[in-house]
Amino acid sequence: MSELTRIPAPDGVAPAPQYSHVVLGHGRLVAVSGQVPLDEDSELVGAGDAAAQARQVFENLRRCLAAAGAGFDQVVKLTYFVTDMAHMPAIREARAAHLPDDRLPAASAVQVAALVRPEFLMEIEAFAVLDR
Repeated sequence: MSELTRIPAPDGVAPAPQYSHVVLGHGRLVAVSGQVPLDEDSELVGAGDAAAQARQVFENLRRCLAAAGAGFDQVVKLTYFVTDMAHMPAIREARAAHLPDDRLPAASAVQVAALVRPEFLMEIEAFAVLDR
């Protein structure tokens, strides 16, 4: 497991309870493309249901990280692309099943006009750092 240092709020920066402002890691970078709420058969999971879509997206992230020999403990950055910021509580709940509050990565959330398919409510990408 890669040793990561999390700095939730550097001096002079407002604290953010939903993410760490800075995460430092030494090792190999793993970049996971934005994951969407499709199952292994390319079927949509959770039509119109942000919580179901978020759970599927985090499961897809977990599988992608595992394929690289990583887990959520090595994630240093998550980027959330959402069609409505109202979906963020569902995303945070799904995230909590994989990442405890004391090990949150850096994060950005962006509301977008649309994703690649209109039924997608979110897309989430991840960056992780593995030991060398």
